[in-house]
Amino acid sequence: MREHDVIIVGGGLAGCRAALEITRTNPTLNVAVVAKTHPIRSHSVAAQGGIAATLKNVDRQDTWEAHAFDTVKGSDYLADQDAVAILTQEASDVIIDLEHMGVLFSRLPDGKIAQRAFGGHSHRRTCYAADKTGHAILHELVNNLRRYGVQVYDEWYVMQLVLSDNQAKGIVMYRIRDGLIEVVRAKAVMFATGGYGRAFNTTSNDYASTGDGLAMAALAGIPLEDMEFVQFHPTGLYPVGVLISEAVRGEGAYLVNSDGERFMASYAPSKMELAPRDITSRAIAREIAAGRGIHPDGSAGGPFIHLDVRHLGEQKIMSRIPFAWEESHRLTGIDAVHQPIPVRPTIHYSMGGIATNTDGQVQTSATGLVDGFFAAGEAACVSVHGANRLGSNSLLECVVYGKRTGAAIAQFVQNRKLPEIDEQRYIKAAKAQIQSLLDRSGTMRMYPLRQALQDCMSQYCGVFRTESVMQQGWENLQQLQQQYQQIYLDDKGKLWNSEIVEAFELRSLLVVSQIILASALKRQESRGAHFREDYPQRNDDRWLHHTFAYYSPQGIDLQYVPVNLTMFTPQERKY
Repeated sequence: MREHDVIIVGGGLAGCRAALEITRTNPTLNVAVVAKTHPIRSHSVAAQGGIAATLKNVDRQDTWEAHAFDTVKGSDYLADQDAVAILTQEASDVIIDLEHMGVLFSRLPDGKIAQRAFGGHSHRRTCYAADKTGHAILHELVNNLRRYGVQVYDEWYVMQLVLSDNQAKGIVMYRIRDGLIEVVRAKAVMFATGGYGRAFNTTSNDYASTGDGLAMAALAGIPLEDMEFVQFHPTGLYPVGVLISEAVRGEGAYLVNSDGERFMASYAPSKMELAPRDITSRAIAREIAAGRGIHPDGSAGGPFIHLDVRHLGEQKIMSRIPFAWEESHRLTGIDAVHQPIPVRPTIHYSMGGIATNTDGQVQTSATGLVDGFFAAGEAACVSVHGANRLGSNSLLECVVYGKRTGAAIAQFVQNRKLPEIDEQRYIKAAKAQIQSLLDRSGTMRMYPLRQALQDCMSQYCGVFRTESVMQQGWENLQQLQQQYQQIYLDDKGKLWNSEIVEAFELRSLLVVSQIILASALKRQESRGAHFREDYPQRNDDRWLHHTFAYYSPQGIDLQYVPVNLTMFTPQERKY
């Protein structure tokens, strides 16, 4: 049986930053990272626009308190304000730390780190590396893992969290290359497995974003928090859905409808294109629904609107937002220097996740904790984003809470013994699970079922929601769950059998999707990214609470936990 002091599942920013902090704190600890892709291919690498911090390099009036207020207001007052205070107070220090590691941030003429405007922020505080910020940060973190001797298991799929007696004891993992199954025991387990955008049919997320960590936690009886809040990014490239970064609007791009009108003046006149993402996404959806969308031939009534950067000029486009130009040109043939970019909302980010406290310890309830289990990043919900995340706060959360969780783990494992695990029991169960997939003589191939799931979530749990529509979606999901038992695999081998992994991913998506819909059906208000046309107002008296969702095959139990209000009193959200 393999063993490490700490095993971290997920090779993106949060997992790598936690691993680095653990080994910096105590170089004698044996730390490993396991990921189903190589860490450099984690979805963090796709983060483009930047990372927020009150460095005051551009705006001397900025403060961490202003950043905290913007974050809480952006969250529609569902964020836990103690967690937001930590996020914003520690932001500047983690940026300097990243710089010292070698992250190549864009610079001002005086050599200081450049900062740009971003949606929902009241000051220009977003640090960036052109429009490839996640790429720049992740590469340096992975290089530092090598420097500190962290072991990386890449292209291993984690099948199960080993949890007994309320203690996380390790994981069961499957090597994609040859089907080898291993049990790893550890003094502490951390999940940093990212989001679940692939539950929907149009998403900016990569193919690996299937909610595996969240589903494993849910199947182990651990609550998922605030899963009804799923962020649509306003500017997904039409028709492919990949992201056109908010950095583009931060640099001054216009959103324009078929009438040539900058329509955000009707929705958020003080912020215009830099309104928070939930407001901007709904505005675009309303313009399209009202017939002011655009067809590929330029006529009205089409499925997208235009993101126009032509007025910025070629030099600024190619120096500040080169990746946005490249993606538009490569995927749709649009030359953004001379043509507007077709965009529409696309699923982008999960505000909800595995419930944790501010040290990254996983919660079983408002006060209960799982011994030895930690989580951070998009897979977790420490609730710094509440009902809606502000752009450039996600990379910040990964780095601040990845570091903080790593520091907590380094302290936690001191003087702890490795747990006892019945290795053969778990290996036998995992082998049986895989063999049952290979032996199935079902009637349904996996891919139509996955497509049906993604279509169901997009159709019945989208930008606008109602009880009747979501109820229909729930019934469809129950049918899809039953059909999952009828899938069969074309590939019956063990070597590089990607269908086995895809079958596990589909199970994860089904679990996560049911929790999203159950949580959304119950919340009878509109808040942040969760907009109910049948309950269009926010209702603080009834719903200023976090949702804790407990999964079981028999159904989903929903409980509610108060929001931590320490600094700002909820008020009407206007921009």
